[in-house]
Amino acid sequence: MLKIENLRLGFTAGKKTLAAVDGISFSIAQGETFALLGESGCGKSATAQGIMRLLPAAGRILDGRVTLDGEELLSLSEADMRAWRGDRMAMIFQEPATSLNPVLTVGRQIGEVLERHLDLRGAAATERMVDLLRQVGIADPERRLTEYPFQLSGGMKQRVMIAIALAGEPELLIADEPTTALDVTVQAQILDLLAKIQVDRGMGMLLITHDLGVVARMAHRIGVMYAGELVEVASREEFFTQPRHPYTQALFEALPDISRRGLKLTTIPGQVPSLAAMPSGCRFADRCAHVMPVCRDVSPPWREIANGHTVRCHWQGKAVADDGTRHAVTELDIDPGKPFLQLTDLKVHFPIRKGFLQRTVGHVRAVDGVSLAISAGRTLALVGESGCGKTTVGKALLQLIQPTAGSAKLGGSELVGLKGRRLRDARRHMQMIFQDPFASLNPRLRVGEIIAEGMGALGVETDPLARVSAVAALLQQVGLSDEAIDRYPHEFSGGQRQRIAIARALAVQPELLICDEPTSALDVSVQAQILNLLEKLQAELGVAYLFITHNFAVVEYLAHDVAVMYLGRIVEQGRAEEVLRSPRHPYTQALLSAVPAPHLDSHAEVIRLPGETPSPANPPSGCHFHPRCPQAMDVCRLRYPNVTGVSGTHTVGCHLAG
Repeated sequence: MLKIENLRLGFTAGKKTLAAVDGISFSIAQGETFALLGESGCGKSATAQGIMRLLPAAGRILDGRVTLDGEELLSLSEADMRAWRGDRMAMIFQEPATSLNPVLTVGRQIGEVLERHLDLRGAAATERMVDLLRQVGIADPERRLTEYPFQLSGGMKQRVMIAIALAGEPELLIADEPTTALDVTVQAQILDLLAKIQVDRGMGMLLITHDLGVVARMAHRIGVMYAGELVEVASREEFFTQPRHPYTQALFEALPDISRRGLKLTTIPGQVPSLAAMPSGCRFADRCAHVMPVCRDVSPPWREIANGHTVRCHWQGKAVADDGTRHAVTELDIDPGKPFLQLTDLKVHFPIRKGFLQRTVGHVRAVDGVSLAISAGRTLALVGESGCGKTTVGKALLQLIQPTAGSAKLGGSELVGLKGRRLRDARRHMQMIFQDPFASLNPRLRVGEIIAEGMGALGVETDPLARVSAVAALLQQVGLSDEAIDRYPHEFSGGQRQRIAIARALAVQPELLICDEPTSALDVSVQAQILNLLEKLQAELGVAYLFITHNFAVVEYLAHDVAVMYLGRIVEQGRAEEVLRSPRHPYTQALLSAVPAPHLDSHAEVIRLPGETPSPANPPSGCHFHPRCPQAMDVCRLRYPNVTGVSGTHTVGCHLAG
């Protein structure tokens, strides 16, 4: 159905044009999913934009052919191409916040597609819009049609983006990281939806992702991309059982997993070469464990290993069996006894004000009585769906949001109510890595100034020369060269910006790091580097982590303890092995069942939760989870369950546990 032949795309920089995609070829059959894998900056999104003819102003199509149903797309006029986009082919963009129009309602944006491509208007269009929103799992779709993107959570914006893409009933869907911002429960729902629509319509799909679990669940064939070139193409079975390119093998080696707990993850040294300095031979040579002299001089040809499994590599060896010895790191035997951080019945309620006099008519109970304890040198993972209050807990700890009630003690000192100099002194001991590095880094400051700012403000390093060398050492520690010191945040990829944010947090040598989804924007290779760094810092410095995440592979690898949060309250907590291996709360069971595993032998039944998380402004009576719980009883509707001890370290708030 779709055929890409020798596609070359470039970007102009001054008088030069640098090739970002350099001669890639692949095809997608009707009803087939082709997954494009690779690190940030390797040309995956540029390929998708080239197929859709949506390259930015500096983008250029240099060579090649793109045909859909026999029609050559690159030779079409822009007016003709507009008729194809949204109708015959559609795209789900990576960042819904920037690809949805902020001044148009959700209904208007879906309606545009229906009006232009299906000639639907009025009541028929509204009925179709409601149906589309319901299909992508948005509750109360009639109300959502009248809302603007800023009124929706990140996950809901992504679902609206998917609804817009599916509105024109396309033959080809290009999905660029369609589930990156979503919780595992919503991700499972979206992947099921895409798979169902694909079967019903015979739709072809180009899936761009760095999540091997999503690839294992969705893809029929996989193409691995590196530095603008395809390096391996294989069927799903061949890819997961016999990956042959050293880069593909390195990606699998870098995956965090419970079996690698306490071991150092394999990282890929160095970085993807820049467009201006592409090597003449194999582009992976400088980072490859099996590099040979020929690799540096001659670009490798394609070799067929099995039927449909081709690889672009001079090295002809197989995957080396790993006995785990070369990864081994010593894990500190930390006494979990005395809590370093203690939260007791912490509450954060936001007032809802209405009317001319702005009277308080209710409260959003974002955090509604959370009690947690973290010991020095240990990691507590806080997990749960978007909007359950995880980030608010972290911000309330730092007093970035004023708690309504409760207590937060750090090393025995009360944090709630601190102001001025005393609060500044307390923040020297705890720092936060924010979820969105682009929004949390000052765009007007150079990277060196961003990292050094905290040192000066909190009096950690007063000598300017020592500060410069400390900044360079921190950048090296997080895997960036010291050239970054004089550059601005917009000059880096998303993964690199996240590393800068981590370096800034580490600059004041805190004893507690609040990590808010620190690896959600990162490739598996960079994620492995960051996880190794966090584990190394914990082993050397005894840093404690409050790790807010929805990536359960990271939780399995890094966390000592796990707390599961739902609608502002902790529903289950205990040691990581207890909560992950024998979950007792139906919500924890549903979350764990929805995690896509990066291998073929995963056939666990996904527990599908109906609806979505209720509003914290109006929580259900009784147990907050009962409207979605597959095991709800009458008592669940009447009163909130007490906390029951399953073991000395494992507690659950559920009537079933009794």
